[in-house]
Amino acid sequence: MEAKARLKNVPMSARKMRMVVDMIRGQRVDKALNILKFNKREASVWTERLLLSAIANWENKNDMAYSADDYDLYVTKAMVDSASSLKRFRPAPHGRAHRIRKRMNHVTLVVENKLPLEDNVEQSTEE
Repeated sequence: MEAKARLKNVPMSARKMRMVVDMIRGQRVDKALNILKFNKREASVWTERLLLSAIANWENKNDMAYSADDYDLYVTKAMVDSASSLKRFRPAPHGRAHRIRKRMNHVTLVVENKLPLEDNVEQSTEE
């Protein structure tokens, strides 16, 4: 079973965010959290919060019957798409104006369990 978390309009360029997201793609969740925690880039702070949200979404999708620690979650998909950018002008020499683009991005993380979910929890609650 998979769960998805999405973060929109992060005030950072997509290229900077992709450098961090590429490090955690395909990793186990606990290893990915360690990578993000000890990385010094600003993008790792945003991505760590998003990964924790994806883990919580996985647990809520399973009605809190399963713990994420027991089922070997890993990051299956991690995508970074560019969003709209704010356009500003800055004065330049000789009375000219240069355009400044303040870029934003959207990040999507999908986590999935490697171990199959047990049906014993559902059967024991019905009895």
